[in-house]
Amino acid sequence: MVKDCLDYARRCDACQFHANFIHQPPEVLHPTIASWPFDAWGLDVVGPLPKSSSGHLYILAATDYFSKWAEVVSLKEVKKENVANFIRVNIIYRFGIPRYIITDNGKPFDNKLINKICDLFGFKQRKSSMYHAATNGLAETFNKTLCNLLKKVVSKSKRDWHERMEEALWTYRTTYCTPTQATPYSLAFRVEVVLPLERQIPSLKLVIQEGLTEKENARLRLAELEALDEKRLEAQQSLECYQARLSRAFNRKVRLRCFQVGDQVLTVRRPIITSHKSGGKFTSKWDGPYVIQEAYSYGAYKLVDADGVRIGPINVKFLKRYYP
Repeated sequence: MVKDCLDYARRCDACQFHANFIHQPPEVLHPTIASWPFDAWGLDVVGPLPKSSSGHLYILAATDYFSKWAEVVSLKEVKKENVANFIRVNIIYRFGIPRYIITDNGKPFDNKLINKICDLFGFKQRKSSMYHAATNGLAETFNKTLCNLLKKVVSKSKRDWHERMEEALWTYRTTYCTPTQATPYSLAFRVEVVLPLERQIPSLKLVIQEGLTEKENARLRLAELEALDEKRLEAQQSLECYQARLSRAFNRKVRLRCFQVGDQVLTVRRPIITSHKSGGKFTSKWDGPYVIQEAYSYGAYKLVDADGVRIGPINVKFLKRYYP
């Protein structure tokens, strides 16, 4: 009798559509693994920002998942041609062909031109599910860091941010990163950068270098090159330990939730899939029901509604089972 009562209660449509969001993580954390510099890049767009004096509104940014090195460019508008050119010039021609890039599903990233670039150079594009920024977490984190740096250096008019962007970027590149226990500059270029303060107050490194002969300097550079692989290996180990600590803390809160093809689900109301007029405070928090059409790895699903319209991929975080 108790089981029948519970089954009857959970099939109430009003209760299902107006239920609170589920805040427990439904899937364990899956860190993005990069074993070498410039192996994987996360791309994202920052903006719209206050219009600069040159008419720029957006920043297109790419961040390397291993070294945390970042490349940025300011744009007046984000077009697929701009993104394709940025990938060619700022990533491939400078650092080589990556194994894959991670982007969202925006039109500048999801189009035939980007697919052509991927096929031409032989690398893959991985796309995050809708409204799930955590899939490309490094890029989102860098965007926040870059904006915080720009806030501190722009003028009161805020129209010179495109001129101060390289200054903010240099600060980021030469700053110690906790996950790798190193600076992005040292992992990318094999040596630590010489900062302005070291010229004003000579550091031990500069004092030693100035007293060396050409042969001694060459021998020192060779030793640094030989130690590079060891330094990058240490950075990889530090990164893996950091990700393991994050995963342990995150996975304690996980309450697994998964679905099979054919299951009926409700999804959190989002602008891209909401077709009803807003009812203010009385609008239901969930939309549907939908049917699971395809299941992807790491908790992403493709849905289809009663009219056959396909939606997704959507992360399981925004789904819950529907009881008809």
